[in-house]
Amino acid sequence: MSGTAEVIKLHNDGSENGVSAQPVTKDLYEVGEIPPLGHVPERMYAWAIRRERHGEPESAMQVEVVATPAIGQDEVLVMVMAAGVNYNGVWAALGKPISPFDVHKAEFHVAGSDCSGVVWAVGSKVKRWKVGDEVVVHCNQDDGDDEECNGGDPMNSPSQRIWGYETPDGSFAQFARVQGRQLMERPRHLTWEESGCYVLTLATAYRMLFGHRPHILRPGDHVLVWGAAGGLGSMAIQLIATAGANPIAVISEEDKRDFVLQLGAKGVINRKNFDCWGQCPDIDDQAGYAEYMKKCRAFGKAIWDITGKGNDVDFVFEHPGEQTFPLSCFVVKRGGMVVFCAGTTGFNLTFDARFVWMRQKRIQGSHFANLLQASQANRLVVERRIDPCLSEVFSWADIPRAHTKMMKNQHKPGNMAVLVQAKHPGMKTLDDAIHA
Repeated sequence: MSGTAEVIKLHNDGSENGVSAQPVTKDLYEVGEIPPLGHVPERMYAWAIRRERHGEPESAMQVEVVATPAIGQDEVLVMVMAAGVNYNGVWAALGKPISPFDVHKAEFHVAGSDCSGVVWAVGSKVKRWKVGDEVVVHCNQDDGDDEECNGGDPMNSPSQRIWGYETPDGSFAQFARVQGRQLMERPRHLTWEESGCYVLTLATAYRMLFGHRPHILRPGDHVLVWGAAGGLGSMAIQLIATAGANPIAVISEEDKRDFVLQLGAKGVINRKNFDCWGQCPDIDDQAGYAEYMKKCRAFGKAIWDITGKGNDVDFVFEHPGEQTFPLSCFVVKRGGMVVFCAGTTGFNLTFDARFVWMRQKRIQGSHFANLLQASQANRLVVERRIDPCLSEVFSWADIPRAHTKMMKNQHKPGNMAVLVQAKHPGMKTLDDAIHA
């Protein structure tokens, strides 16, 4: 052999002098390290909750190395690029109102019900998606084999469950196992973190407004939106405005006024200017009840200042629950609907039934959305008609802290996102992540 160094020509595919080289693979990759496309490592990093750690997020959630989930015939493995922060992650950490372990019986729980990422493996029965597709994930799962899943509404299926809350394999991990029918097109004009933060809140709001016939949103309708600057409220405001209806935003701080107006609110009410909160008083307490109704009418007048005297709202978009529900049932119009999807201030809902039955108002519970509704909502983002309202981006290491901020209501208006395999904000493609 001569003393001249051998020249090795490296080709774009990693081969040497035209001879194909096998990509280097590992059983575990560091967070942000991208494996060769389609290579599924045996293990992964995940933020795990265990029953004995139930408590505030920063103690309940701990990084662990766990087995990468194996997928079934109708399932897909997604490499998670970014994920959204939702209150069900707080509930999962606390174990309240129920422990997720009482639902899915798994050894540990990985929260996270929003995700943007890349299809990394597909089951044999998945035909619509292939390895390498960039997707967003909606959080409804079902078994697919009952009447509601075949001609009805999958949200009414006895098998309906929320991925990442009622299942143990959510998005706060390098890889997530989902059903093939949970996948939707990722809006390519958005970054990974923007596309990872909005599906749960947007699809929930979409079903609330368009999913309960005959009370579906129509142009010109007036809609009172509680928590209008939050993730759910910011999606509702945009949907209502896009439909040609009139969102009336309820906020808690004046510094949120401009935010909701820019989203399309026709008027804004600061709830701190009123004192009509809490459970409905005892009707037999005539003096106390009369004082309470006086306060409710003052809030109703604030609505009329926006809609015009005598024009009650067609819908109330409810989710605080205990603190606001009696008022919601009072201010909605005759024949209107109070639609609610949560009880963030408490679950013991009260109202004066006389206003509901005598004025023929509808109270409607609503829970996430089916694939058709989620896809219709997602199309509005793909077409750039709805903005994800990303407010804050957190690193992988700060996932528990993001949930603490949400639990303490210290987060900024809009939706929060966390980075997983995307190393830093601003990336828009898999190539961006590979070359970071």
